[in-house]
Amino acid sequence: MFRRRLLAALPLLALAAAGCTPQPTTVVAVPVQGCNTAFRVVNASSRTVMQLFFSHSTLANWGADQLGANVLPPGRYANYVAANPGAYDFRITWAGGGSAEIRQVNVCRASEIRVTNSGIVAM
Repeated sequence: MFRRRLLAALPLLALAAAGCTPQPTTVVAVPVQGCNTAFRVVNASSRTVMQLFFSHSTLANWGADQLGANVLPPGRYANYVAANPGAYDFRITWAGGGSAEIRQVNVCRASEIRVTNSGIVAM
């Protein structure tokens, strides 16, 4: 035990003998970069999106239609910012019928929600 302490202290003794004293180490806390919850919904399908719903995955309901009185024609997009970080569920309905859903999309990682003819993809 004494030998381990002596071996651990040798570098400090060498600095002191050389006329140097060790400088205290400064630890700088770097904040974790915040989550960017901005995302774009792109209609890459051939049909008009009539309704768009998204809500945090912990919620039991979809809430209000995010398009409101607007629609999302093919080739168009809309930008949104989620209120909180984490996983979100998305649902769209198309003109003429049909709908698609995707669940558990982490909006901190996905910046685009793409509507295709076969469904919804997070990118």
